[in-house]
Amino acid sequence: MTQTVYDQIKIQDLEVFANHGVFPEENTLGQKFLISAVLYTDTRKAGQSDDLKASIHYGEVSAFINRYLKSHTFKLLERAAEALAEELLLHTPGLEKVCLEIKKPWAPIGLPLKTVSVKIQRGWHTAYIALGSNLGDREQYIKDAVKALDTVRGCSVEKVSSLIETPPYGVTDQADFLNGCLKLQTLLTPGELLTELHRIEQAAGRERVIRWGPRTLDLDIIFYDDLVWENDDLCIPHVEMHKRLFVLEPLCEIAPYKRHPVYGKTVWEMKEEIYE
Repeated sequence: MTQTVYDQIKIQDLEVFANHGVFPEENTLGQKFLISAVLYTDTRKAGQSDDLKASIHYGEVSAFINRYLKSHTFKLLERAAEALAEELLLHTPGLEKVCLEIKKPWAPIGLPLKTVSVKIQRGWHTAYIALGSNLGDREQYIKDAVKALDTVRGCSVEKVSSLIETPPYGVTDQADFLNGCLKLQTLLTPGELLTELHRIEQAAGRERVIRWGPRTLDLDIIFYDDLVWENDDLCIPHVEMHKRLFVLEPLCEIAPYKRHPVYGKTVWEMKEEIYE
């Protein structure tokens, strides 16, 4: 799921009678909702083979939407849309992105209106995570972290590099590190992913006492799609990654032609520049 796909399968105004709303009577009496979904997928194989199994079955997706919204109750359309989009992405093979709109024709606001709706777009993202440890059983800490990340809802580890031993960076009076990188498919936003990485670090006993100091586990977001973004807690791409051989070497093993969205250079090119 790394290439951009523009093929679409559309479901327009599917009628579902369900029990969503802020008011108690909406949860008990129920009302009509109209659901529209744009399913982003690659239809090339189905278009060539004429085989339904090679595509997304819109009838099955429609039945899933109907069943899911009938069997759950949400107060907000925002929550209904978010939960439904996540379930569709997790359980529909070949679905890379979904644009979902839930309309509420009978919104109880005491004024005439045709409909109110919430429309969202959600999809899979590709992230690259750097792995490091220089305390205790370094290899086991990293293996446990990979396994823990792969079990996070909305995360799937696709590739893991081999581990290399490297001298410490920044604070040099400490033990050598084991370093590696992994490729991750995720539904999480960058901030949500960072929170999960911190949780996994803390479970491994990570203590943030000295910057660049010894640690049981270090997990950093290197790339997230081609996003260029920063706030007080996170910078993507990682601000120092192009200078760090202990990141570039394992990353080059699994993504040599991944291009830096700011510098325009591939991982392989950035690694070779350090060797020059």
